[in-house]
Amino acid sequence: MAGPTSRLILLARRADRRGGLPFLVPRAVQAAPAAGAPASPALPPPPPLPASALVRSYSSAFTSVHGERPSSEYAKIRKESLETQFGRILGSSSQRLFADRGFGPVLALYRAATISFHVVKLTIWHLLLNDMHKRAEKFRETLIRLGPFYIKLGQALSTRPDILPSAYCEELAKLQDQIPPFPTRIALRTIESQLGSRISDLFADISPEPIAAASLGQVYKAHLRSGELVAVKVQRPGMAPLLTLDALLFHMIGGQLKRFAKARKDLLVAVNEIVRHMFDEIDYILEGKNAERFAVLYSHGSTSIKAPKVYWDYTRKTVLTLEWIDGIKLTDTKRISKANLNRKRMIDEGLYCSLRQLLEEGFFHADPHPGNLVATEGGSLAYFDFGMMGDIPRHYRVGLIQMLVHYVNRDSLGLANDFHSLGFVPEGTDLHAVGDALQVSFGDVRRQSNDFQGVMSHLYDVMYEFNFSLPPDYALVIRALGSLEGTAKALDPDFKVIESAYPFVIGRLLADPSPDMRKILRELLICDDGSIRWNRLERLIAAISEQSSESSKASGAGSGERSNGSSGWRSFDMHSVVAATEDLFDFILSRKGWRVRVFLVRDIVKASDAFLQEVAFPYMFDKVEKMGELDPERSKMIKRLVNTFQSFRQAINLAPDAWSAMLIRTLLKPESQKFVLDVFLALANHSSYKIPEAFWLCMSRFLNYLDKQDKL
Repeated sequence: MAGPTSRLILLARRADRRGGLPFLVPRAVQAAPAAGAPASPALPPPPPLPASALVRSYSSAFTSVHGERPSSEYAKIRKESLETQFGRILGSSSQRLFADRGFGPVLALYRAATISFHVVKLTIWHLLLNDMHKRAEKFRETLIRLGPFYIKLGQALSTRPDILPSAYCEELAKLQDQIPPFPTRIALRTIESQLGSRISDLFADISPEPIAAASLGQVYKAHLRSGELVAVKVQRPGMAPLLTLDALLFHMIGGQLKRFAKARKDLLVAVNEIVRHMFDEIDYILEGKNAERFAVLYSHGSTSIKAPKVYWDYTRKTVLTLEWIDGIKLTDTKRISKANLNRKRMIDEGLYCSLRQLLEEGFFHADPHPGNLVATEGGSLAYFDFGMMGDIPRHYRVGLIQMLVHYVNRDSLGLANDFHSLGFVPEGTDLHAVGDALQVSFGDVRRQSNDFQGVMSHLYDVMYEFNFSLPPDYALVIRALGSLEGTAKALDPDFKVIESAYPFVIGRLLADPSPDMRKILRELLICDDGSIRWNRLERLIAAISEQSSESSKASGAGSGERSNGSSGWRSFDMHSVVAATEDLFDFILSRKGWRVRVFLVRDIVKASDAFLQEVAFPYMFDKVEKMGELDPERSKMIKRLVNTFQSFRQAINLAPDAWSAMLIRTLLKPESQKFVLDVFLALANHSSYKIPEAFWLCMSRFLNYLDKQDKL
C-alpha cells in the first residue's frame, strides 16, 4: 500500500495536469483514507503552525520548509551593548578632560566658538547655494578647517550612503590622510617623553621629516641601535582631549550639520559609532596588540600575507614602533609591472585573506585602502595601520553569508527577513512591503550589478523609505568590502567582490557542519515551498567536479600551489562535500522535508517521462530527425540531466570510498527505502495511463515508417 508521500504525489500529479501544484497540498496529509481502505501506517500530520510563524509566512497557505526566520533580539542587544560601551568611554574621557585641566571649561568654550563660527558660515552657504554638489564641496572644506576629528569623520561618512546623499559621499571621498604634518621637534619631544630616553639613545638614526602624515599621526623611518629598520608612528599632540571635546561638542551642532547635508537618518547615532573606533585608533598599545593578533591569525605559516612585527620596548600609548616593510602601492601599476608581480595571484590572495577575516575569524582590517595594503618585491601582500579593526560576532558573520545567498537567489522576502533579524530595519517594519520593493528592484535590469558599491547603492535607494540603517558591526564590514574592491580594481578594473567571493561562500557552506550553515546551504538549493533549485544544483555539482578535479591534478603534478593556504582556495574538499550531501539527504528524508519529497518525486516522474519520449519513441523508427526537433525544451532538459550526471560521476571518482560509504548508509535507512518505494509507486501509477498513450504513439510511428518504406 502506498505511503503518505505517494498519496501526496498522486494529488500533486492530478493538480499538475490541471495547471500546477496547488497550495492545498499540506491538507492531503490529514486526509482520511478512502472508504474500505485499510488504515495507512502514515506519519502523523505536521503540527499546526504557531501564530508567530504565520506572521512571517511565505504564502497564505504554508510557511517555508526551512522554518522560522531568526528574530531581531540579538541585533537589539548588540546595539545597546555597543552604545553603552561608547558612553562609558566618552564619559571617562570627558571626566579626565575637565578634572585634569583647570582650563578645560575655557578650552571647551573656545572650541565651541570656533566650531560655531564655521557652522554659521556653512548655514549661510546652505541658504545661498542650491546646487547639491557645490554644497557638498563647502561641506568638505569646512570639515578640513575643523581639524583631525572632522576629517576622520568625513572619511568614515564617505562610505555611508545610508546617511548622506551620494553627492556628499563622492565629495567626502576626496578627503585623504595626506594633511600637513606637525613639526618634527614636537614629534621627537613626544617620543622622548613617552619612551623616557633621548632620541640618540633610542635610535641610531631617524628621518628628519615624516615619511607619511595622517589626520591622527605621522610616521618616521629609523634604525634601532641593534640595526633593525623600523617605522616609528607618533600621535599628534593633544589628540585624546581634542577628540573627547569634539565628540561632546558635536552633539551641539550635529542637528545643523544634518540639515545642511540632508542626512538620511540621525547623524548623531552614526557619529557615536564612528567616534567609538576613533578612540581605539588613538590607543597605540591597542593597535600593537591588533597587529600581533592579525599576524597570528593570517600571516603565521603563510608566505603570501605579511604583518609588521611590533617592538614593544619602543611602544607606548602615543608612540608605536613597527618593523619596516618596503612595499609597492597597488595603484602604482608601473612599479608592479617592473617588479614582474602576478596581479591575479595578488588579488586572489588578498580576497582569500579578507574573506577569512570577515567570514571565518571575524577579526578584520576595516580599511584596506592602497595606503594600508601594499605589495612586496617578493609578491606578498603587507597590511599596515591596525588602528581601525572590526570584530564581528558569529551571528553577523552567518547573517552576511545568508544575505549573499538570498541576494543571489533573488529571494526578496528572505532578504527582508535578514534585514530585520540583523537590525537593518527597525522593529515593526512591514517585511512584506520590504520584500515587494526588493522584488520590483530585482526585476529592473538597468539596476542589476555585481559591483559591490553598485549593489549597496541599489539597496540604499530601495530601502530609503523603510528607515534603513547599518548596524554598528556592519558599518565597518561595508567599509572594508568597499575598500577591498576599490584596491583590487587598481589591479583589475573588472574585479567584482561579490562574484569573486561566491566560491569561498559555497566552500564555507559545504565545510561548516553547524546547523545554521547547513540551513543556509538548504536555502541555496531548495525553495521555501519545497521545490528544488535545479539550475543552482547543476552549477554547484559542475563547479565541485571541475575545481576539485583541477586541484587534484595540480597536487598530483607536485605544483605545491596550495602550500600557503591561499592558492587553490576555490577548490572544494570532497569529504566536506560528502558530509554536506549526507546532511541534505537526511533533511529531505526527515519529517521536515516531506514537501521536498513531493516535488522531488514529481520531478523524477517528469524527467523519466521526458527521457522516454525524447530518447526512445522519436528515434525508434526515424533516425533522421534531429534531437530536440519535436520539443526543444524537453531536449534541453535531457542534455542538462546527462551533463549533471557526468559531473556527479566525476565528483564521485575523486573520493569513491567516501561517496560509497555515504550512499550505503543512506540507503540502509528505513526512510530511504520508503522514499524509493514511493518513487517506484509514483512511476508505476504514472505509467498506468502513459503506457496506452505511448503504445498508440509507437504504433503511429511504426505505420508511418512502413509507409515511407513502401514509397522507397
